[in-house]
Amino acid sequence: MEAVWKPKHNPWLVALTVTIATFMEVLDTSIANVALPHIAGSVGASTEEATWVLTSYLVASAIILPISGWISNRIGRKRFYMSCVVMFTTCSVLCGLAPTLGTLILARILQGLGGGGLAPSEQAIIADTFSVAKRGQAFALYGMAVVVAPAIGPTLGGWLTDNFSWHWIFFINLPFGLLSLYLTNIMVEDPPEMEQMRKQKKPVDFIGLGAVALGVGLLEFTLDKGQQKDWFGSPMIQGTALCAAITLIFFAWWEWRHPDPIVDLKLLKNRNFGTAIFLQLVLGMVLFGSTVLIPQYLQLLLGYTAERAGMVLSPAGFVMMLGMAVAGRTLGKGDPRLMVMMGYLITAAGIYNLTRLDLTTSFGTVTWWRALQVIGLPFIFIPISTLNYVGVPRDKSNQISSLSNFARNIGGSAGTALLTTFLARQAQIHQVQLAAHTGAGSFGYTQYIDRFQTIMRGSMSGAESAAMAVGSIYRQMVMQANMLAYKNAFAIMALAVLCLSPLVWIMRLPPKNAKLDPEQMAGH
Repeated sequence: MEAVWKPKHNPWLVALTVTIATFMEVLDTSIANVALPHIAGSVGASTEEATWVLTSYLVASAIILPISGWISNRIGRKRFYMSCVVMFTTCSVLCGLAPTLGTLILARILQGLGGGGLAPSEQAIIADTFSVAKRGQAFALYGMAVVVAPAIGPTLGGWLTDNFSWHWIFFINLPFGLLSLYLTNIMVEDPPEMEQMRKQKKPVDFIGLGAVALGVGLLEFTLDKGQQKDWFGSPMIQGTALCAAITLIFFAWWEWRHPDPIVDLKLLKNRNFGTAIFLQLVLGMVLFGSTVLIPQYLQLLLGYTAERAGMVLSPAGFVMMLGMAVAGRTLGKGDPRLMVMMGYLITAAGIYNLTRLDLTTSFGTVTWWRALQVIGLPFIFIPISTLNYVGVPRDKSNQISSLSNFARNIGGSAGTALLTTFLARQAQIHQVQLAAHTGAGSFGYTQYIDRFQTIMRGSMSGAESAAMAVGSIYRQMVMQANMLAYKNAFAIMALAVLCLSPLVWIMRLPPKNAKLDPEQMAGH
């Protein structure tokens, strides 16, 4: 048997190196969300037009995710990774210098193409650099950057925007990018299999490349703009959804038959990987959705500012960071599938606990409940990231990482879109139900108006005070309806996570004799 390839440098230094770019990319995403109103005012755009700053990045990132593994195999993973860092960093500077909305959106598209290729490359590098026994701890280090960046992003973004300008939320990427490039050039190397694949001059599947770019771009646009455009009530959304479905079905058929596919869909036949993809898709829907819902609830119903809402989320990020360290060290000391199932059960309980939110919940209470909600996530992320690669040869690591990140991101986009629509529909239903109890025949309704008129007597006429009382009742009714809609959304998400918990037992454990050589796992 050939000797097992090992990197020349300390594997932990390699993991730390690729983690820098992860931190940079995730930080920039969370910072941009906070600064959006300031960007709109600066470039003379409406709030709706300014959302293209976010949408353009998401679409570009989604397009590059599924094909990043193929590109890595064609030009070399290290070269592709460094190209992504260069593009992301350079376009960050261009975003900060953009004088108009159009220029900013163009720069964000290019930035998304660079940022979307970072995460799959980083995870593939970590998977190839570490032995099976050490991957859990390595992914824990990577996961810390993923959770710490969004934890400090809103606060840092608000501080930079308030004390300097929104341009600095992009300029801050420059030192991170330069440091990442310098260390990557020294520390990161491609395994021999990558070099051999790069030298193979296979014809490019232009049909598959064009189909995945078009299909994924249309799908991401549909998910991002669907609720805003009233979904299938809009001819635009009807058209993009239909074109996305046709294009992606054709893409799947074409790639399955192609000898050198852009995206190797046959990897989904692997029991572990196919299960992991489904788990990450649904988990992405739930977790991205909850990350959006909680700040919305705090700002719309409890009157929090964006910065104060960010302060509620920040402690949860540090709880997850601690959990990553614990999960990384615990992995390998028992059945990782049991760890994943327990993580799902804890997460489901944490999300269901959020149904206790009401219009009087204190800052400390909601901060604590958010921390409880995320405490189980590291015990899902770390084992699944490790079990992903069981039974898959090393030359497929790039494809595994690409598809995993693509599933999680598309799940996040779909979850956010579906939950936003669910909230709007549920709020309407609850408002109709509550309105049925606010008629002249309702004792509580008439008592409230009489009490309000008594308080306002002498300062306005009876008709005016009655009109104000009705307006007050309406505002309270709308808030109550929205609160009930959020409670229903959290309950649905908790149920979805609970249903996922048994599925992890479909996955197989790494064979005991494959602790050092990932290639040996291919036959199991």
